Amino acid sequence: MSKSLPLEGETALVTGAARGIGKAIALKLAGNGADIAVVDLLVVEAAQVVEQIKELGRRGQAFAVDISNSEAVRQLVDDVTAHFGGLTILVNNAGITKDGLLIRMSDDDWDRVMSVNLKGTFNCIKAAARVMIKARRGRIINMASVVGVMGNAGQANYASSKAGVIGLTKSVAKELAARGITVNAIAPGYIDTDMTRGLSDQAKDSFLKGIPLGRPGTAEDVAAAVVFLASPGANYITGQVLHVDGGLLM
Repeated sequence: MSKSLPLEGETALVTGAARGIGKAIALKLAGNGADIAVVDLLVVEAAQVVEQIKELGRRGQAFAVDISNSEAVRQLVDDVTAHFGGLTILVNNAGITKDGLLIRMSDDDWDRVMSVNLKGTFNCIKAAARVMIKARRGRIINMASVVGVMGNAGQANYASSKAGVIGLTKSVAKELAARGITVNAIAPGYIDTDMTRGLSDQAKDSFLKGIPLGRPGTAEDVAAAVVFLASPGANYITGQVLHVDGGLLM
């Protein structure tokens, strides 16, 4: 008799799932049995991720939605629940950066990062929570960052948005716990992605010197943490921030 997968029968909505960490999360969740709604404005790449999900034997569907638009997100959740028959896992991974020193940062660069990273997370939680509350079960996992805990020069907007995600996570965890819904955050450190590969060698060396494990993390490291928080093994964990950073913040 074959052993059932830990997330079999679950449906996950993953934002920013067309590439990088989001793609790794979507595929890792699918590999553990979940059906996946792939949400991303990168339409071609999202469709490719859906094909990989189907190759794993799970259902997948791509949705091109700007998560900073609250009405579009409400419609997204309606569409996902109609297509898959429910929604039990939400992973708020989508995020952007518009780095620059504070004194040179434009209002637009501040507002756009806040709109996607923080308001987008709020929009998705609010829409998905309505479905999960009715079902009296659900897992919400928000992507924060070590930068939201320790700050970083040149990233006042990004750090503030991620610190906001942490505060949002803890507040919503208290509101939804009685309905059987857990809400947690993951704070990745220096992760090897397309974005960080563009850093200078000097910047990379500076990051690595502060990491006790002596290497950057991988998208799969973050995805494994998401699967854990979505799994039955995390039934009694809520309102927490899991640092996936190789010891950077120790």
